[in-house]
Amino acid sequence: MSGVLDIQVSGHRWTFTLNRPDKLNALNAELVDALLEGVRHAHAQGARLLVLRGAGKSLCAGFDLSDLEAQSEGDLVLRFIRIEQLLQALATSPAYTVALAHGKVYGAGVDLFAACRRRIASTQGMFRMPGLKFGLVLGTRRFADLVGTQKALDILGASRPFSTDEAVQMGFVQQVLAQEDWPGVVQECEALVVELEDEARASLYRALDTVQADADLAHLVRSAARPGLKDRLRKYLGQ
Repeated sequence: MSGVLDIQVSGHRWTFTLNRPDKLNALNAELVDALLEGVRHAHAQGARLLVLRGAGKSLCAGFDLSDLEAQSEGDLVLRFIRIEQLLQALATSPAYTVALAHGKVYGAGVDLFAACRRRIASTQGMFRMPGLKFGLVLGTRRFADLVGTQKALDILGASRPFSTDEAVQMGFVQQVLAQEDWPGVVQECEALVVELEDEARASLYRALDTVQADADLAHLVRSAARPGLKDRLRKYLGQ
């Protein structure tokens, strides 16, 4: 579909590999659009398993700010909205979603990881969600649903990084595996998804769904649309 995203299809398994290794797979507009279109196409084709991973040294280093000065505030807001739409597409997927994280996973990359139902990380992973440093509310409630409100306050309020070990302790990472062992766990997931018929699996996910799509989008838009977004991003980058 796009040079920035590699999609491999094997039966009902779709593997999405973010392919901007020179940028640590940071999310530019092209990559987000490719992921959105790829996930929608996978759903239309009846995919049962979606696997999300990154080429190179990281799953995803977050929002790509390399072209900040070329973007208007409206452009930036739209890009953040598109990311939220991608997160919601993953969080409400009728397929079983698996995220494989390694390296430095920051910002919207952490949100991508959080949106998946199975979350696996390598031993040396590091996570950080700095969005509130520039006033952005993205993925906040979803993160709190996974780790608890108080833990989310402790981490997001200080914008502090956390290791794979801490992520496991608070339930954010469910399994720690070396990258060479990832194919085996993907095979386990393939065996799992055939245990239920497609409609039964989708019904289970809907029954357990805690997504608050409208509220999440509203929180994001209010925070991103506050005047001065570019100045806040410049200040963040200048730290």
